[in-house]
Amino acid sequence: MEVSDGLLDVRMPEGTTPTLARALRKHVPKIAAEAVAEIQREVPQYARPHDARYSEVLEQGVAWAIGHFVDLMADPETSSAEIVEFFRGVGVGEAREGRDLESLQRALRTGAGVAVRRLTEASERTPHRVTAAIIAEVAQAVLGYIDRLVGVVAEGHAEVSARAIGERRNRRRELLELLIGEPAPRLADLREPARLAEWRLPRTVAALALGERRPDVHPPALPDEILPGLHLDEPCLIVPDPAGPGRDRMLRSGLRDWIGALGPTVEITELAKSLRWARQALALATASVIGHDGLVHADRHIPLLVMTQDRELLDRAAARRLEPLMKLRPSQRQRLAETFLASLECGFNATQVSVRLQVHAQTIRYRLRQLETFFGDDIYDPAQRLEFHMLLHAWLATRRGQV
Repeated sequence: MEVSDGLLDVRMPEGTTPTLARALRKHVPKIAAEAVAEIQREVPQYARPHDARYSEVLEQGVAWAIGHFVDLMADPETSSAEIVEFFRGVGVGEAREGRDLESLQRALRTGAGVAVRRLTEASERTPHRVTAAIIAEVAQAVLGYIDRLVGVVAEGHAEVSARAIGERRNRRRELLELLIGEPAPRLADLREPARLAEWRLPRTVAALALGERRPDVHPPALPDEILPGLHLDEPCLIVPDPAGPGRDRMLRSGLRDWIGALGPTVEITELAKSLRWARQALALATASVIGHDGLVHADRHIPLLVMTQDRELLDRAAARRLEPLMKLRPSQRQRLAETFLASLECGFNATQVSVRLQVHAQTIRYRLRQLETFFGDDIYDPAQRLEFHMLLHAWLATRRGQV
């Protein structure tokens, strides 16, 4: 769309155009009426038989567009400022009503088809010398003119749409920050911000913490119901109804190249808690303490999350309770710790432990005798198994890949 000094940049045919334009001017009202009728037949959205005012405005707009084209034929320097402003306003109105431009563009081109046919027929009936080449040029000019009007409409539509998108994005950012903020918001305080952000308050939610943003990675491709917080220093997403069908598959697919950790499902006013656990799980996944395939579920690693909240405390507890192992060489310490943990989980069945660790059963029995030497009957004491199990699980996880 080119507009300069109030002029639509439309290439008009040369030759007898001014004379021809004056002859065509009297046909404009009839052509406009026929164009409106055709538009209302072809584009149902513009047929409003119970709204006489709307039909009148439509006919005036079409007549103005065709009449202005004829005026440009007579004088290409004719100002287009008013009609440009009018059609830009049409685009603005469509955007504010939440409609796209497909129907409007179809209507404009339908009207253009009528105008081309009738202006061509009227040109052939004039007493002025009109060649086939001039008629073809007039038809081509009509189409170019309509394309430029479509561009003006799209410009107005895009301006409003861009503002609306920006405002909606800001509203959603404000809502997300309110949801994850401290102190936790009251449900009553969320309703109006959610309405303004065009986000339905769900019954349950979960926070999804995202790994560090990289410039070469595209944003996650997720449905509009997922509330994005990619603007934060520690980016996250808010997932409504996280236990719903297909949710896990949708998240894995949409995250693409991102690493994400989904916090526990909570009520809408407890999102800060879900996000805190999600970020802790993400930190463990990033450090390879928790294995992952792109998506970590924090609630599947709660014992480990609890045990690793304070690494110094974990190390002190392990040094005290697993002291005999700490005196061994790193490789031997690792093997016996893994055997100890597997034995606790397999009820000290050497055959099952050997299958899990892929080590010969006789080797497992030898290691169990070593553990009995180090810890005595404590390893079989039901009252102490839980402590051993939690410490071994957390201690081994935090040292994954170090040996």
